[in-house]
Amino acid sequence: MTGTTGTPLRVGLVGYGLAGSVFHAPLIAATEGLTLDTVVTSNPERQAQARAEFTDVRMAATPDELLARADELDLIVIASPNKTHVPLATAALKAGLPVVVDKPIAGTAAEARDLAALAEERGLLLSVFQNRRWDNDFLTLRKLIADGELGDVWRFESRFERWRPQPKGGWRESGDPAEIGGLLYDLGSHLVDQALVLFGRATSVYAESDIRRAGARTDDDTFIALTHESGVRSHLYVSATAAQLGPRLRALGSRAGFVKYGLDPQEAALREGSRPGSTPDWGTEPESLWGRVGAGESPVTGGGRPVPTLPGDYPAYYAAVAAALREGAPNPVTALEAAAALDVLEAARRSARDAVVVTL
Repeated sequence: MTGTTGTPLRVGLVGYGLAGSVFHAPLIAATEGLTLDTVVTSNPERQAQARAEFTDVRMAATPDELLARADELDLIVIASPNKTHVPLATAALKAGLPVVVDKPIAGTAAEARDLAALAEERGLLLSVFQNRRWDNDFLTLRKLIADGELGDVWRFESRFERWRPQPKGGWRESGDPAEIGGLLYDLGSHLVDQALVLFGRATSVYAESDIRRAGARTDDDTFIALTHESGVRSHLYVSATAAQLGPRLRALGSRAGFVKYGLDPQEAALREGSRPGSTPDWGTEPESLWGRVGAGESPVTGGGRPVPTLPGDYPAYYAAVAAALREGAPNPVTALEAAAALDVLEAARRSARDAVVVTL
């Protein structure tokens, strides 16, 4: 356990790009028992941005500068580019600090398992930021399944589709394998994690992965088919080239099916500057976006019954991290869970390259 009762745990945040500034910093600051102590970025504009929003935050230009005063911190959060996740997490754990790493934790499952072993050896928390486990649609579907509303689920479809016909560039769209870019490891990390949480271990993987856009250097349109040990089949789609968006979720069971359109509102709210706790309706969406449950009916024409969408709850992740550090509560997302998802992502990459079904 870290920290003392009543004293906020001091968090050092490495990286202040999209992940650091939009997701991690606001959620850390909104979590009781945590305080954003230091932000690591060498970019003057990002330093100014961090100071403007968090007036008491300290700045560090490099991770080494932060780790030199590891004794002043209780937790390190790594929200820097993907290729830095393993070396920075390793350094933080060796410095004696618990670590949260943004997804994907690593480029390979073997690296993730090595990090998990190091954390266990040092007796330290190592958690992975899989915030989409707290999306409103996922929470709603998970409850429907637990309540038996759908019966036995036979097929699951999940999509993160966008229409972005022009590449933005940057490391996320780099063709350099060392960058661990592309949609398979970006949005695919979320969809695979959700499918494994819902339906358990995957036993086989088939994937199709394409580079569609002129000037693109890595996958921007990928499909993954999983067969789970439970017998469920998951069909997962990630795309930047979807001119018409499909349903976010579609689950078909022996009693009924559930169809849900639209994205959880939390990311958009965070991007716009809203903060958890600033409004009583954080994470909620209008009735017009509720999904529908039914059998033999089309939700497009109003078939089935509307199901109120549970509020999304990204703040629950860092609340769970704080509880794990203070009270020994369960780690909300373990490195071994992330490694299991990476097994699938690596298999998907091989399947798409070789046009084969990969058995896990």
